[in-house]
Amino acid sequence: MLDASEFIGVLLGSRRRPLVVGESFKWSMVAVELAVILGCSLASGITYHLFAYGETGRVPTFGEIGLLVALCFLLVQNTKSRYDPRNIATGRTILKSVALDWTAAWALLLTCAFLTKTTAVYSRGALVLFFVSGWTCVTFVHLLAALVVRRGYRQGWLAASRIQIVGTAARIRKFQERLGSGDHGVEVAGVCILPNGPCATSREEFDAVLKGAVRHARELRVDDVLCLVPWADELLVERCASAFLSLPASVHLGAEDALERFSDMRVAKLGTTLCLELARAPLSLAKRLAKRLLDLVLATAASLVLWPLLLLVAVTIKLDSPGPVLFLQRRYGFNNEVFRIVKFRTMAAADDGPRVQQATRDDARVTRVGRFLRRWNLDELPQLLNVIAGSMSIVGPRPHAMSHNHEFERKIALYARRHNVKPGITGWAQVNGFRGITDTEDKIRNRVIHDLFYIDNWSLSFDFYIMALTVLSSRAYRNAY
Repeated sequence: MLDASEFIGVLLGSRRRPLVVGESFKWSMVAVELAVILGCSLASGITYHLFAYGETGRVPTFGEIGLLVALCFLLVQNTKSRYDPRNIATGRTILKSVALDWTAAWALLLTCAFLTKTTAVYSRGALVLFFVSGWTCVTFVHLLAALVVRRGYRQGWLAASRIQIVGTAARIRKFQERLGSGDHGVEVAGVCILPNGPCATSREEFDAVLKGAVRHARELRVDDVLCLVPWADELLVERCASAFLSLPASVHLGAEDALERFSDMRVAKLGTTLCLELARAPLSLAKRLAKRLLDLVLATAASLVLWPLLLLVAVTIKLDSPGPVLFLQRRYGFNNEVFRIVKFRTMAAADDGPRVQQATRDDARVTRVGRFLRRWNLDELPQLLNVIAGSMSIVGPRPHAMSHNHEFERKIALYARRHNVKPGITGWAQVNGFRGITDTEDKIRNRVIHDLFYIDNWSLSFDFYIMALTVLSSRAYRNAY
């Protein structure tokens, strides 16, 4: 019989008896975030009204807003498995993912408020304060959760996935090097080193090794079995799979080294043929339709609202220097289709041939008005016409002059993947400061890396986030010559 101290010691010291499992941690996170968001809404509303009007305001309304935002945010987070402890433990994309999901929740709330004509009911100052404070607090909760999960995995009180590794010595060593520390939700419970294929030993001896590995895995009560064997050796793969199918555990076949760079790889079917899908089409039909609808609505609305500004800029350009108001240049768009981009003319030159010189700092070709327009990205506004026509999107990789495009394709691998979506007026690379002259290979590569990240991680919330940064972030205005 264990006394109380021994019992607690067993609970805390044994990795086989975790105090918290993934599902309970998930619902704990949901409860905490619900309380935090609701608290931020109430605190923001009351604080703003006390300072602005000397009264607490309509407290029930603040609670309703907080609850609506919380439900939208928690729904988005849950659909993307953000509350899975194994995803929380990585912590590499917390800041971006929280920002995107928080913006998406607010976009949904504001859309509903607009459609129901209830925007006048809510205090704009309180909403802005709630947006900022809620974003900050939720981000802090996720960062804190990442620290808690990592410590939980290391100390054993949070249940990790217990795995048995079976394979050749070299492959097991590589896997353990990649796995690193034990704070990512995986605990190596057992290892079984196989001979280098069935031909390295007799069939009976090889089968005996496998049986021993199965028996050991059963005793350890593992959750997963990972077979690290060459895919080309069909006999070895079949024997390993058959042996471990008798266990109540998931059986995995480790990827070959050549497939490691395809992080989004999954099993798919083409007709009746089973295959590995190494890369997916960037946007499904439904996503393309959603993005096109967003482009049409926003571009049309912006054109109607901004036409006085567009007219004023056109008149100013005409008075400042001789030449046309608009500048048209051939660019490559979606699927390498050529289109003519429309911009306000900002330079004396209008290059559109086999050689196009990029604008540099203090470039003499830039007009006085053009310098101001380029500084504040106003020369890009006529591209709203490209968006309405369908050759461009509001957000996407920025299109380059055709001569630059050919040069960059020769220098940067996967550069052509930028044309798998429509080019944009603004993009992920631009709001991260990678705009302007591309006179070095590093500048081109950084731009391409950000563009490909956008393509691989597209969502409507990501587009809204980039639009907001285009206006609000100082990095979006860097290198504008």
